[in-house]
Amino acid sequence: MLSLFRWLARRPLWLLHAIGAVLGWVTYCASPSYRRRFRENARQAGISPTEARPAIAAAGRMVAEAPFLWMRPPGQVIGPLLSWQGSELVEAAMQARRGIVFLTPHMGSFEVTAQAVAQEFAASFGPITVLYRPARKAALRKVMDGSRERPGLLTAPATLAGVRQMLRALRRGEAVGLLPDQVPPEGMGVWVPFFGKPAYTMTLAARLVQQTGATPLLIWGERLARGAGYTVRVSALGESLPTSDPGQAESAAIINRAMERLIRQCPQQYLWGYNRYKQPRAAEPTT
Repeated sequence: MLSLFRWLARRPLWLLHAIGAVLGWVTYCASPSYRRRFRENARQAGISPTEARPAIAAAGRMVAEAPFLWMRPPGQVIGPLLSWQGSELVEAAMQARRGIVFLTPHMGSFEVTAQAVAQEFAASFGPITVLYRPARKAALRKVMDGSRERPGLLTAPATLAGVRQMLRALRRGEAVGLLPDQVPPEGMGVWVPFFGKPAYTMTLAARLVQQTGATPLLIWGERLARGAGYTVRVSALGESLPTSDPGQAESAAIINRAMERLIRQCPQQYLWGYNRYKQPRAAEPTT
């Protein structure tokens, strides 16, 4: 597995994206359950089949570009292949030294956003710590664990220890990043609407902001056509999180609405096949 990833990492990005597009369509055509979930999720969000269709290939590109992003020297990924929109928001928030909570949906290249922040800001403001779930397969976990940590980029497991690590980083005035549309384990979320349908939604993102006074910022990495690179887009949350929200339902709903706004900007690069409405064991939806 490691040798294959190293070989793929040396291929040009346009070729990996071309291979990934084929992979995305093969997966879509071969899996009735994936195809059904993809269509149902897009329909629930009010996205037409024409708008959603490019996301089939985009899902494959996300997989195929992973070796390129994980295993190439950082300068070869971030340098000529990256542009920014909204970097002044990051600069201002980091100057305040209260920490930043970057919120990224399952859209575009969420791997590249953390690398971009690390490359651009870590030397002056400290590293960014990103939350991740270890891969289930041992071979893939070995590749991920050894390649995701880059200069200025740290990882925190999705455990209590990882949460504490992120809190310490924020209290030092550093940045953390996570995907708030990821379904959390039972007991770590609340049921709130996502595109009008109840979805079990993590409370961690809002709690990090509320417990540290950090600035929440939306960020996502737009994948450019023909392997031209990425544009990292940063914007404000758009709504203020309540300072006190015991049940966290109001806060989670605010973050879900922010994710919806981002996804509507580019539904062609959202992972509509992601099982967003999954019900964790023993987590019954409210009616």
